[in-house]
Amino acid sequence: MKIKKLFSRWSQILPGALTWATFIFAVVFSLWLPIWAIYFIILFDLFWLIKVFYLVINQITSWTIFRREAKVDWLGKLMNFKQKNWQEYYQLIFLPTHGEPLNVIDRTFQSLSESFYDRQKIIIVLAGEARDGDFFTKIAEQISQKYNGVFNRILITTHPENLPGEIKGKASNINYAGHQAKHLIDELGISYDKVIVSSFDIDTCPHPQYFANLTFKYLNHPKPTRVSFQPIAVYHNNIWQSDPLTRVVANSTTFWLMTDLARSDRLFTFSSHSMSFKALVDVGFWEKDIVSEDSRIFLQCLLKYDGDYKVEPLYIPVSMNTVSTGKFWKAMGDQYRQMRRWAWGVEHIPYMIKRFKDHPKMPFTIKFKHLFNQFEGMWSWATAPILITLMGRLPLWTASREVQSTAIAQMAPLILEKIMTFALLGLFMNALLSTILMPHRPKGPNKWFNYLQMFLEWLLFPVTMIVFGSIPATEAQTRLMLGGKYKLGFWVTSKK
Repeated sequence: MKIKKLFSRWSQILPGALTWATFIFAVVFSLWLPIWAIYFIILFDLFWLIKVFYLVINQITSWTIFRREAKVDWLGKLMNFKQKNWQEYYQLIFLPTHGEPLNVIDRTFQSLSESFYDRQKIIIVLAGEARDGDFFTKIAEQISQKYNGVFNRILITTHPENLPGEIKGKASNINYAGHQAKHLIDELGISYDKVIVSSFDIDTCPHPQYFANLTFKYLNHPKPTRVSFQPIAVYHNNIWQSDPLTRVVANSTTFWLMTDLARSDRLFTFSSHSMSFKALVDVGFWEKDIVSEDSRIFLQCLLKYDGDYKVEPLYIPVSMNTVSTGKFWKAMGDQYRQMRRWAWGVEHIPYMIKRFKDHPKMPFTIKFKHLFNQFEGMWSWATAPILITLMGRLPLWTASREVQSTAIAQMAPLILEKIMTFALLGLFMNALLSTILMPHRPKGPNKWFNYLQMFLEWLLFPVTMIVFGSIPATEAQTRLMLGGKYKLGFWVTSKK
């Protein structure tokens, strides 16, 4: 028993220890072995330059497919699909909420009502919290009255407080809602494999073609109950009202996800996603004692089916809110906490280390691939921005005059400058694509100036990738490493 506990703690310590060891060795080498440090920084920056161009290629690939698929009449394709009757399939949409105002929830329902899809095949679960009291009850009543008859069903669930084995947050709420939805599906007599689940954040507004595209992909997949579908996530609901820094963070998230869509072997489910209700029932719904339930559900299915489960990209987008509070410094604080919560996905690493060994039938290559991708992704998230922008110059500043007179020390600033110049081409492509993808600006003066401003805001990227990237990721890993009272609970992003 003690060995298992030690192994569990070791797996929690490992990601943070690796990150801090990287920082410590970078400083130590800069002070005592500056020549080695200079070589390392040059090689590291070259590696990231190559990676940036690789990511840009994947972004362009995803962007091209998105532009093509957005023009397709997916409902028409469904109607002409002869192999299966698409009208036998239902969309079950989970919308967990805690404290969000009526206008945010209503906007999502309005968006769902405008889908190019048979709305009588849509069942919505509005999942509230008992601790919200009359606040949620009144909102649920207003939503039920306004959208009565628009959809097949609107199931209202109220998650009780302090159920055993839970932590407060989205995971426990949606777990409870899932069991309630199962009762409804059983009453309606619908086969589980003919129910397609979408787990959405409460501010998620899907593209009008989302459900038609999703259903077409589901019906055409050889194993539809062994796959999750990950759409493009954009943060456009309030993009024109948010702060420049939060816009850059939101657009950076979108384009990082777009690169992963083109590399489906790396895909985890993130935020809003879809899957088969059969798979969801098979794994017992979302785990209720974690923070990152959106990506954990993929691992649950991967383990349940011994590796015979994957995530497929959907190139039809869903749109959500950027962090926006109306007050700059509060928005900055909320943005930091949101990124820290996302970085808490590092909790999946000890989970995988622990659970993979209990599944000998799962191919080793699948275990290694997912574990390596998570390790490398979390390590890079925490270390790369600081190593590239700050520590890259440290050995040049701390080196002795003798070292500074060497050829490599003399050439290093020029080499690093050239590398960063080429890397700016990737930043330029991000800025261009994000500006093109931007929704139409509400009517008002200075329209073209606003688009130019959006483009130029990408100059803030070096700041955002440290303040809202490296630092919250390092904090999340450090908290996991320390354990106990330092572990993160769920934090609800302010929505306005």
